[in-house]
Order: sequence, then structure tokens, then C-alpha cells
Amino acid sequence: MVAIVKSLFPRPKPEEKPLRGSLARLKALHAEAEETARLANLLGRSGAVGAALPVLGIVTIALSVEANPASQIVWLLLVGAVALATLIAYRHAMKRPFEHDALKVYAKDLSAILLFAGFAWGAGAFLALPGGLSTGAVITFALLPGASIAYLLRDREALFLFLAPTTVLTAAACLLKPFAGGWIAAATLVAAAAVLVGAARLYERLTGIQSKPAMLSLP
Repeated sequence: MVAIVKSLFPRPKPEEKPLRGSLARLKALHAEAEETARLANLLGRSGAVGAALPVLGIVTIALSVEANPASQIVWLLLVGAVALATLIAYRHAMKRPFEHDALKVYAKDLSAILLFAGFAWGAGAFLALPGGLSTGAVITFALLPGASIAYLLRDREALFLFLAPTTVLTAAACLLKPFAGGWIAAATLVAAAAVLVGAARLYERLTGIQSKPAMLSLP
């Protein structure tokens, strides 16, 4: 009777458990290597972000000569602080460019920097732009840096982190400052920002890029 029961319910072979453990370990190593490569690519592409925002800020000031120069200087200092923080984080991460933990820390640091950058850039709608701007000029001010970041980093979460506060503050400026268009300009800006995010998503689908987020969603 015991022999019959054993034949019906055989014990697992001793080698099955080590084999399963090895496969699980191999899968975990593959996932970690894939994430490390993705984060290393993000690090390599992010160096230009720190230079792009100050350049765009200077161009904005040059085209906004009618605004208060004191408030423009304050805004440029905010943008410069973003550039400096980006450079410091970048140089620190480049000391260990292929270490998984270091790259994860850098991705989180970059996420915080981009979020602050969005608020800093959006503040320019109050501090740097003159009154009476057209709707097109306001939209260009808000979306051009976001589009540049999307192009440089190839990361949809990075775009959203920057674009969300920028859009909110610029839309608020459309309502509170005498920009041409008022609430129509604010609504158009929000719609254009949504289109930009949608375009980034469409780009991922068309190019087959379905990578996991590399930014704040990291554990």
C-alpha cells in the first residue's frame, strides 16, 4: 500500500530545487543588467540637460527686453541652480557609471532635479516674460524646454516631471498676468502639453521602445 501511495505522489527530484533557484537567480540578474543598461543610457544622455536650460533661459531673456530685469535675474539664478545641481549629480554618478545602485540613486536625484526645474522654469512666466505675449509665444516658452528634455533623455517620465509644474505655473500666469489670450491661452497650453506627452507615448510605440520607467518609479 505504501509503495502504491509513493508511486502516485512521487517526491521531487533533488536537483529540481537547485535548478529552479538557478533559473530565478538568472532571471533576476538579467533584469538587473537590463535596468543597469537603461540607467547608464539615461546617465549618458543627461549631461546635455544641464546646459540646455541655461541657454534657453538666456534666449528667453534676450527676447523679453520689456520685462523687469531684476525679476529676470532672479529667474536666471533659479535656472542656474538647476543647471548646477544637474552637473553635480552627473559628475558624481560618472565616477561609478556602471554600478546598479549608484545609477538608481542618480535616477532618483535627476527626478527631483527635473521636478524642481519644472517649477523654476514655470516661475519664469511670472518673473521673466513681459505682458501682452501672444498665445503662441507663451506655449513656446512652456513646451520648448520640455520637448528638448524629451528629446535628450528619451524618457516619458522625465518629460512629465518637468512639464507638469511648468504647464501649471505658466497657465496660472496666463490667468493672472495680462498675457494676450487669458483663459483661452491657458486652455490651449494645457491641451498642447497633453499633445506633447501623447506624442512621446506614440513615439515609444512606433519605435518599439516599451522600456520600464527609469525615473521616480524606481523602488
